[in-house]
Amino acid sequence: MSKRIVLGITGSIAAYRAAELASTLTKEGIEVDVILTDEALRFITPLTFAALTRREVFTRENDGMHDGQPTHISLGDHADLVVIAPATAHLIAQLAHGLAPDLLTSTLLATPAPVIIAPAMNGKMWNHPATQENVILLRKRGVEFIGPEAGLLACGYEGLGRLWPVPEIAREIFSRLKKAKHAKSFVQNITRQKMRVKKM
Repeated sequence: MSKRIVLGITGSIAAYRAAELASTLTKEGIEVDVILTDEALRFITPLTFAALTRREVFTRENDGMHDGQPTHISLGDHADLVVIAPATAHLIAQLAHGLAPDLLTSTLLATPAPVIIAPAMNGKMWNHPATQENVILLRKRGVEFIGPEAGLLACGYEGLGRLWPVPEIAREIFSRLKKAKHAKSFVQNITRQKMRVKKM
């Protein structure tokens, strides 16, 4: 059975690199459900991701019902992993404080799946105490962060804030999905053993 992830994309100039990530994952047989925030739509279109993933892309326009459930519940329940790439300081703050004003943040609060965040922002924003406190809080809750890396930023500054290289993000996703598969198999084996014990 193929793996399924939710790929959340927020309002960053690095949003175009998420297209490469979606393409890479799809080519490896992973089902990718893309959620674009309103801010992300200023940088990239749903059509791009629909063409690359050959799946429906989710925005405010189709945030209603999906597979007989509210869309954020359906997407959250069926995901093996949720990845936010790129993630802005705004998204990180919303998740840290449990705010769910849109489809992406609602899905993040509703899903039982592991969450990976790949930040992309100005270095001063990344290093701001508020952002760092939010990152610490989310890490304590089990959210994994990939990056950011140092380099020349789109704003013209040099520093920490660039989106982590797409191949590295993809590699981490493959690793996490493999672990999730093993964990699921372990739980299934334990369940079967308990059922056998009850029958004896």
